[in-house]
Amino acid sequence: MKHLLKHAKKYKKEVVCGPLFKLFEATFELGVPLVMQQIIDVGIGEGRQRYIIGMSLVLVLLGVLGLASTLVAQYFSAKAAVNIVGGMKRDLLFHIQSLSFTELDKVGTSTLITRMTSDANQLQNGINLTLRLFMRSPFIVFGAMIMAFTIDVKSALTFAAVIPLLSIVVFGIMLICIPLYRGVQQKLDGVLSITRENLSGVRVIRAFRREPFEKSRFNERCEELSREQERVGRISALMNPLTYVLINVAVLVLIYIGAIRVETGILTQGAVIALYNYMSQILVELIKFASLIITITKSVASEHRMEGIFEIKSSMEMKENGIMPENIGNVSFKNVSLTYEGASEPSLEGISFEANRGETIGIIGGTGSGKSSLVNLIPRFYDASEGEITLGGVNVKELDAAVLREKVGVVPQRAVLFRGSVRENLLWGNENADDETIKEALDASQSSEFISKKEKGIEETVEQGGRNFSGGQRQRLTIARALVRRPEVLILDDSTSALDFATDAALRRAVSELDFAPTVFIVSQRTSSLKNADKIIVLDDGKQVGLGTHEELLSSCPVYREIHESQFRREGEKI
Repeated sequence: MKHLLKHAKKYKKEVVCGPLFKLFEATFELGVPLVMQQIIDVGIGEGRQRYIIGMSLVLVLLGVLGLASTLVAQYFSAKAAVNIVGGMKRDLLFHIQSLSFTELDKVGTSTLITRMTSDANQLQNGINLTLRLFMRSPFIVFGAMIMAFTIDVKSALTFAAVIPLLSIVVFGIMLICIPLYRGVQQKLDGVLSITRENLSGVRVIRAFRREPFEKSRFNERCEELSREQERVGRISALMNPLTYVLINVAVLVLIYIGAIRVETGILTQGAVIALYNYMSQILVELIKFASLIITITKSVASEHRMEGIFEIKSSMEMKENGIMPENIGNVSFKNVSLTYEGASEPSLEGISFEANRGETIGIIGGTGSGKSSLVNLIPRFYDASEGEITLGGVNVKELDAAVLREKVGVVPQRAVLFRGSVRENLLWGNENADDETIKEALDASQSSEFISKKEKGIEETVEQGGRNFSGGQRQRLTIARALVRRPEVLILDDSTSALDFATDAALRRAVSELDFAPTVFIVSQRTSSLKNADKIIVLDDGKQVGLGTHEELLSSCPVYREIHESQFRREGEKI
């Protein structure tokens, strides 16, 4: 509850005024039966028309005041709920951004999305309803009973008897349903997970004609959810008939006692009507309160799930005021190994090499050999399990976090663009970049040609995920985004796989001629993309099995030679 209370303190006025105005509205509501009593006993009983009109105006006034109080309460409650949860969502997003890749891999994307959306919305709804009803419903119940005792003690004993019975029924059913509702929420999470998976992978599903299988899987999850909901529904459906039986029995007893006391002159007809109205108010509020408790239970569970993400601490301590070396471009790996959390074997083992500023380092190996794992250690997406990685002669763990991420440009395997314009996407690399810097990056990444053909040029709209651009165009734009930063270390993690050989070669040549001379790490499956690199690291099952130039490795490294020969034979060229 720490983060919830932290943000609630910022909206003390709204948190106090919401329930307060609801109590005002409840007070006006409790006054209505008394006014009705006066209309019946005095106005109708004595035939005083003007009195009836006057008291009717009082009823209208109570209704208007109650409506005004309700609107004010709704405003403050909604404002508090939206802003409190909005603040928590912002904090949660910043916290997620601070986690290392290790924690993100462990938690999972779908879980984080659920916490930011479904759980946050459930919590917001719970806060809103709690501020509006948590004090109002008990106030009405006990207020109605007290008002009944002021009218007639003997008749009000019916209230004292029926309220505990109603409470047992309402809260008994509620206590049974609460754990069942948790099960429903878990089943709903499962349906949402499959829905999200199917929507994001719809093209793959269609390509492999897996629609029938996915439909059956989705239907199975929906049926499980339906069964849970029906189970809860059957139990919760008992609430209305049982409560109405009790309340109607109580009404019968109340009318019976009231009739006797009216006949003897102890009570008036208006008083009996007032008692009946108070009984109806109690029934409605108890049912409301039971529903509120169920909503609060769901909200508390959602809040705990959100707090669970806050409690995850990054295994990687990033220094905000760390060392800032002058030349980060000198990169050194000294006997580096990496074992992912939960893995039984290391993904990298005994990696050692040095790269000087301006050099191009190629990284090649079979699938799963650890190429991406190696380059992910440089910007410190993961920490090495053993050994030391230095940039500019300083251990990456001691570098200033902002400087490290600013000086290392990463182009990941999957080209990711964001909704907006091409310019806005490129400015992610450097929000202060001028047009000349952007043009230089577009030219070097071989993006200028297709951007110039767009109607709006650099202001062309980028749809979500960049789906209005081809795969090769997306890759080139992500490379341009990294180059706008003018990094000292540039990592191209298999980011030219969708480019043809001519474009790939032109891009590599343009990168090598950049005036800021970055140290370039190229992860590729093609030996042709790496043959001009100053050094090539060959990986096999996480181990470094070769280090040298293209010619040196052809003669000394069987793994590299096998990769090279298999590619050129496939392409129909001579070895």
